[in-house]
Amino acid sequence: MVDVEGNGQQPPDLVEISIVAIENGTIGPPKTWLVRPPRQITAMARRFHRITDDMVAAAPTIADLDGQLREALGRTVFVAHNVRVDLGVVSRELPGFQPAQVLDTLKLARRLHPGRGSYKLGALIDAFGLADGLPSDLVPHRATYDAIVCARLLVHLASPPDRAPLTLTELLDTMGRKARTGTAANEPAATLF
Repeated sequence: MVDVEGNGQQPPDLVEISIVAIENGTIGPPKTWLVRPPRQITAMARRFHRITDDMVAAAPTIADLDGQLREALGRTVFVAHNVRVDLGVVSRELPGFQPAQVLDTLKLARRLHPGRGSYKLGALIDAFGLADGLPSDLVPHRATYDAIVCARLLVHLASPPDRAPLTLTELLDTMGRKARTGTAANEPAATLF
C-alpha cells in the first residue's frame, strides 16, 4: 500500500511517502519519509496536507532516499486509492521503477460495492468504519494515515463476509487485469492474500 503527498506543482514533486505492507492479509507497520522537494510547496498543497516548507527543509531529497524507497517497494503489488496519481509520482521520482502488479482500491470498491454515493477514500473509510482505533495524531491527507486506511480498505474489500478472502488473482481479475508471473524467469508473482 502506497500513499504520497506532493508539493502542488505540475507535475508534483514528492514531499511525503508512506508504504504499508500487507502479507497474508495482515497489515504491517507503516514506513514513512518526508522528502525535501526541489520546488516550494504551494499554498493549496499546504492547506490540503498541512506539510510546510519548514517541515521538509532538513528532510532528505529523493536522490538521498532512492535506495531505501526502492528496497521498501521491492517486488511488491503497488496498491493505492486512485493508483494512477500515486504511481505517477513514484514513477517520475524513481525512474525505472516497475511494480510487480498494480491494484486500485478505487476501482475495486466501484466494482465490488456498486451504487455507493461516493467512492472517495474518506467516504469509504467512514462507511466501513476503517479508521477506528487509529492514533489521534494520524490525520487524513497525510501519507501515513491514508496508507493505513487504504490498506484496511483493501483487506475489507478482499474479505467478503460470505466466502474466503479474494486472492491476488481474483482481485486483479475484478479490475480486468491478468496476474503477472514475475519480471524475471522463474520469479514468483507478488502476493497479498
